Amino acid sequence: MPVTLQQIAEAAGVSRGTVDRALKNRGRVNAEVAERIRKIAKEMGYQPSRAGRALAMAKKNVKIAVILQSVQTPFMNLVLEGVLAAKQEVESLGGSVEVFPVKGVDAQSVMEIMDKLYEEQYSGIALVPSEDSVLKNKIRQFAEEYEIPIVTLNSDVEDTKRLCYVGQNGIQSGRTAAGLMGEIIGEKGQVVVISGHISNPSLNNRARGFQSEIMDEFPEIELIHTRYSYDDDWVAGKIVEELIEQYPNLSGIYITGPAVKGICEALEKLGKGKSIKVIGNDFLSENKKWMEKGVINFLIGQDAYVQGYEPVMILFRLFLDHKEPKEEYQYTEIVIKTKYNM
Repeated sequence: MPVTLQQIAEAAGVSRGTVDRALKNRGRVNAEVAERIRKIAKEMGYQPSRAGRALAMAKKNVKIAVILQSVQTPFMNLVLEGVLAAKQEVESLGGSVEVFPVKGVDAQSVMEIMDKLYEEQYSGIALVPSEDSVLKNKIRQFAEEYEIPIVTLNSDVEDTKRLCYVGQNGIQSGRTAAGLMGEIIGEKGQVVVISGHISNPSLNNRARGFQSEIMDEFPEIELIHTRYSYDDDWVAGKIVEELIEQYPNLSGIYITGPAVKGICEALEKLGKGKSIKVIGNDFLSENKKWMEKGVINFLIGQDAYVQGYEPVMILFRLFLDHKEPKEEYQYTEIVIKTKYNM
């Protein structure tokens, strides 16, 4: 049976009202007595009523914001599903969650939203960051000066005092892709990374992990300078055309992010759909289609739903139960798929 306030009061030799004030930090209780009451409550396994705490959250007007960059991409639509599930759960328990979409990678828009959230006294923020020194300073200001906790998702900016990160370990994902690439092209040849936005930390980490593993484990493979599509299929297609013209013996392409359609269509058009090996990311319908056609050899997945759901719930648990996240880096699982196990 759950421990009651009356049981704690009897164990501490004080009134029930004194226990209630001590556990809720309402003052008018001697500091030593309050500490003794809290210690007894902990030893007895006391857990406050979740319904009561939810009511308290509603009275405190706890508000959580979620800022999603590149919201137009299919992957972020999956992340949004997780966010909306968390929103429904949080709002059923007295809190509120609002989503602020940002098209593309736009640090200025993110900072403008953050300023608005500060003015409107939001309690915590979950956001997709980007590589921008001013945005990093803004996150640091919110965490240190304003004491507004921030959880990063999908991409991370480590030196900002953010509370924690939920998403893929980009370096390990890139290393995984490099290992696969080395095996399927025979440990020699020419490979290139085609990435998305140059300011996307997650994609940059994938590229770094891929490049470092290729250099360390497959020294006979030549790394061609990374190209950036900025998540645009037309740009990605033109990049492929130029690469094949410049490097007719190109062996492999590692796609760190979106614009898969543009890359694969160009390869097919140029008759290279089977001869150039391709590794991509995420189990999206477009990506699966090209894997089934044999143009993509491997897809490396991450859990989009968790990346949306868990940051909101981490903040909610912080406000509701005063629970800090268990780990600073909450990495989602790296999963490898081929057309045979998709």
